[in-house]
Amino acid sequence: MTQKIQESPAESKDVRVTATSIIWGIAVGMLAICIPLSSATKSGSILPLATMTAAAIGTVAVWRSDEKKSTKNSLLPQNVELLEQRIANLETIITRDDFDLRMKIKQVESRDRKSDN
Repeated sequence: MTQKIQESPAESKDVRVTATSIIWGIAVGMLAICIPLSSATKSGSILPLATMTAAAIGTVAVWRSDEKKSTKNSLLPQNVELLEQRIANLETIITRDDFDLRMKIKQVESRDRKSDN
């Protein structure tokens, strides 16, 4: 038997899906509050429609904002390469300083051994 793996929206790797589920979860809660309020205040369907409109606009904004970010990410490989070069330079500097420090420690240890004898 095969198990079906069901991912909840919170565990999803796509942030847009998570944000959309949160938006609509809150919208459903607001609808649960708005429907009795609209009948009590005799405002008709204005509050529920406003809630649905706001949720729809929020969803569109979330999904469109990711498209704008994807154009910014086109420079990402260049930035990664630059950062890798900087890290390599830092590793070289640290390794050289570490080697110099070890040599100095060995010299001090050898002097101490000579003075003890």
